[in-house]
Amino acid sequence: MFGSRKKVKLETERMTLRPPMHSDFRAWAALRHDSAAFLTPWEPTWAEDHLSRKGFTNRVYWAQRSIANGNAVPLFLVRRADEVLLGAITLDNIRRGPAQAGTTGYWIGQPYARNGYMKEAIEAVVHYAFHTLDLSRIEAGCLPENTPSRRLLEQCGYKYEGVAQSYLQINGRWRNHVLYANLRSDRRGKTDVG
Repeated sequence: MFGSRKKVKLETERMTLRPPMHSDFRAWAALRHDSAAFLTPWEPTWAEDHLSRKGFTNRVYWAQRSIANGNAVPLFLVRRADEVLLGAITLDNIRRGPAQAGTTGYWIGQPYARNGYMKEAIEAVVHYAFHTLDLSRIEAGCLPENTPSRRLLEQCGYKYEGVAQSYLQINGRWRNHVLYANLRSDRRGKTDVG
């Protein structure tokens, strides 16, 4: 079972991954604001209240409900050494039954990009998804030109599966995305020929 009544907290080498809390608002809003030019080319258009306390409060309550209901696991990346918020990762759209699947989405503040933090976070979430949540498939999508994200997914065991046409509205336009998946028992590219 999902274990949704428990608190979700994952530890990596350098970080604690935990759900957002109301006390994170200032750090989150500052990081998103300061990283806006870095993030907005890859994200859906921000709502007018995106950086507001009310918008953040709604985000915290959504995270709590999602974890309790087993629909998603939204986590903030907090560096243990100094308790600095680095970014976030969400295992979303969790599907049970025959699918046993979920989708990863993530962002990192510009000052912390290209330092291996997101690789640590993705690997921890994938391990949690496969070994604690008993999922079989973790999906992710990104814009075709987002080479750093594509490389990151591949380093974390995701494999390219194809292109989804007009997959998401990014920065106000419907955009194609390249799709990746990480499988718990991945046999793609391997054979039993003896």
